[in-house]
Amino acid sequence: MHSKVEKIMNIGIFCSANNNIDRDFFDSTAELGQWAARNGHTIVFGGCNMGLMECVAKAAHEAGGRTIGVIPKMIEKHGKVSDYVDIGIYCENLSDRKDLLLLKSDVLVALPGGIGTLDEVFTVAAASTIGYHDKKVILYNMKGFWDSLIACLKDLDSKGVIRGSIKDQILVASSLEELVALLNS
Repeated sequence: MHSKVEKIMNIGIFCSANNNIDRDFFDSTAELGQWAARNGHTIVFGGCNMGLMECVAKAAHEAGGRTIGVIPKMIEKHGKVSDYVDIGIYCENLSDRKDLLLLKSDVLVALPGGIGTLDEVFTVAAASTIGYHDKKVILYNMKGFWDSLIACLKDLDSKGVIRGSIKDQILVASSLEELVALLNS
């Protein structure tokens, strides 16, 4: 009898770089970083030393995992590079960072975040709809954070303006267990 072998992945993380957000988001993010490290996965993130970016990198790093930080010049210029970057990839700007995060990741997970996170999610999903890649984005819906976005996406889907189905590009997980199941599917 063969047991299922889990694939080792580079897990790209899109998330907030703000520190003054719900503390539960930090707890769930740390749990994800620790799980990734314990299971041999690499965290690919925006390289910043603030908010959930720093949290996921620190958790993975301290649990013995590896991180890849994709660091735009402005982050470096302002001294905001995380101490938990194991491999640093420096780039010019946010557009380059998105391209490199996509390139270096097998799958992408959106934790709570703002405009930058939305930009990253939609850039990856739009590129998938026209065939540039087949990587999925998973919205990690901590405490219902993404509920309003999910409702908006369902509305767009119902109006026929999304090529295929939104579920072809964007998946949703409401717990670490659901996220792990999607990552391993």
